[in-house]
Amino acid sequence: MRASLRFLLVAAAMLWCGPVSGQQASLRPRLVVVLLIDQFRSDYIRWYGRQWKSGLRRVLDRGAWFTNAAYPYMNTVTCSGHATVATGDLPAQHGIVLNQWYDRAAGRVVSCTADEQVKTLAHRGDERSGRSAARLLSTTLAEELRAQLGPESRTVTLSLKARSAIMLAGRGPGLALWFDNATASWATSTAFAPQLPSFVLEFIRNRPVEADFGKQWTRMLRAGAYKFEDNGPDERPPAGWTNSFPHALVGQADKPDARFYELWRQSPYSDEYLAQMAKVAVQALRLGSGSSTDFLGVSFSALDLTGHDFGPHSQEVQDVLVRLDATIGDLLVFLDSAVGRNHYLLALTTDHGVATIPETLARKGLSAGRVSISQLYAAAQSVLEAVLGPGHHVLRVEHTDLYLAPGVLEKLTAQPPALRAVIDALQAVPGVERVFHRDEMTALAGHGDPLGRAVSLSYHADRSGDLLMVPKANWILSADATTHGTARSYDAHVPLILMGAGIRPGKYAAAASPADIAPTLASLCGIRFEGRAGRLLTAALAARRTN
Repeated sequence: MRASLRFLLVAAAMLWCGPVSGQQASLRPRLVVVLLIDQFRSDYIRWYGRQWKSGLRRVLDRGAWFTNAAYPYMNTVTCSGHATVATGDLPAQHGIVLNQWYDRAAGRVVSCTADEQVKTLAHRGDERSGRSAARLLSTTLAEELRAQLGPESRTVTLSLKARSAIMLAGRGPGLALWFDNATASWATSTAFAPQLPSFVLEFIRNRPVEADFGKQWTRMLRAGAYKFEDNGPDERPPAGWTNSFPHALVGQADKPDARFYELWRQSPYSDEYLAQMAKVAVQALRLGSGSSTDFLGVSFSALDLTGHDFGPHSQEVQDVLVRLDATIGDLLVFLDSAVGRNHYLLALTTDHGVATIPETLARKGLSAGRVSISQLYAAAQSVLEAVLGPGHHVLRVEHTDLYLAPGVLEKLTAQPPALRAVIDALQAVPGVERVFHRDEMTALAGHGDPLGRAVSLSYHADRSGDLLMVPKANWILSADATTHGTARSYDAHVPLILMGAGIRPGKYAAAASPADIAPTLASLCGIRFEGRAGRLLTAALAARRTN
């Protein structure tokens, strides 16, 4: 790109980031809709997309699809991904390095949403220790809409997972709603509202989750329409299900119990329920019908829960997606009517992809397997005891992050051979490719080493481990059938699609990241959103009308 053209694009982007008024204000969307499909691996579009006829098909055909979108960081997990989409920042900035991490000050592992200053409000009346976005270090798009456009801008986010709904919302007020597993209840927290809204309680009364008890999840398509065989030998279905269709939504007894709720969450019925709840929220709060721009975030979780147990090459995953296509299609038709097709702006993406089940690959003679957390712990502890003497030198191994006792890393860096010995011991554990230590992070951020840079972008000094491990390709750290959480293409390469007023439809091959979503949406809403790691996706921005 010529320098002069680049300058004009940057200048235009800066103008779009500023506040608007008059005729320009009338171009602002009435509603911003952000949809995440948890664990939506990018190549699902190629594998399964020809069978989508409704919502996913509409977004692909009528939206701006960035075909080379990827998360640039290492720890591709749910809380980090949702925080990245919501804030336009990366874990190094927004601080959500994992779903949970070891808090050195507290001396324990903390959840990304844990907050003892608030209370959880569940529809069954149970109050548990609270959840909020207090640990999020960057503001979200929803927060900035309220801050800059005023309290008329309202926020609603929904998911089965607390961390998904909360990260999309950021700090209240608003409504962040999730399904609390411990109480089998829909819940929010006092960080967002003093109580569950009456329309939520009415919806739950009229359409309880328990109404799905006894239903059968059967294949939506004819048997020959599925890409892979049913009954994969390496699948690890939850208790109550087998590897083959159909899957009954039942419990251990003849009534809803913990097993039923687990199976319901994993079924397509949970996605359908969430979309219906979103429609009720739009109607009750009249989202998209006021003078400001409202925010609706919906994160569908069934694909992630299914994918962990059945893997990406399963009929279950394919069926979740074909059903979700219909569910999203119904939601978009509703928004067309309630808000107006040209008055809402939509982004669709995911928080991460997923690896192939390692045993499946190993059976084909490929290098694949499971990295043992206990072996990582033992390998580091053994060398440290030999160097420093007896003691509890390793505090915790959390995913790829290994936390050392206070002062241990400083002693190791003062003795380079000792540090090298620990790193070598960890790299000798089957499935570990490389190990970095925290003092390398600044140099790695600007380095040409892709893996090192990805680790540095996941690193936050106050929350990340002292030693950071990179698994080999197709090796996972999980007892589930499969998982995610690396910078490998199957985890990091994800769909990113924008649709609505101000968006130029088409396929775009330029590199992009889900961190680019919030800055781009902010631009189209006419609000300031400077200083983010994400950038404007200018190629997809249509020329604005001024009359």
